[in-house]
Amino acid sequence: MAEDLVPFTKAGYDRLQAELAQLKNIERHAVIQDIATARSHGDLKENAEYSAAREKQGFIEGRINELEGQLSRANVLDFSSDPAAQGQVRFGAKVTVEDLNSGDKKTLHVVGDLEADIKENRISLSSPIAKALLGKKIDDIVEVQAPKGLIEYQILQITY
Repeated sequence: MAEDLVPFTKAGYDRLQAELAQLKNIERHAVIQDIATARSHGDLKENAEYSAAREKQGFIEGRINELEGQLSRANVLDFSSDPAAQGQVRFGAKVTVEDLNSGDKKTLHVVGDLEADIKENRISLSSPIAKALLGKKIDDIVEVQAPKGLIEYQILQITY
């Protein structure tokens, strides 16, 4: 059973909880009202409004089931108050790195697979860069094999 647990940061868990609450308490009720309104328009066979509302309802119910499944297996990990984690990259860390070739700096947040969003610089724990960063400390040089070749990063800052 323990292998079924999915790691989450507290913020990631809270985001999914909020989405689930929105779907259950607002979206679900709104689509039920839309179905009732469309049903009142008559013949359901040729009622595009009714079909669209039913399709939306299916999407909402599917997403609710997906979120409930993910949250039931969630293992919220927080190393922010662990003295041993300070100064070392662990799950949930925000790591500021500098690309030693280009000089570009960015802050990456190491999160669980279900929280990852490259647009938000949230990288999956199972990604090559996160694997390379884990256990490292400030000023360490990390090499990551990327499709465009080897990239070297220097760790500038680690926060939780």
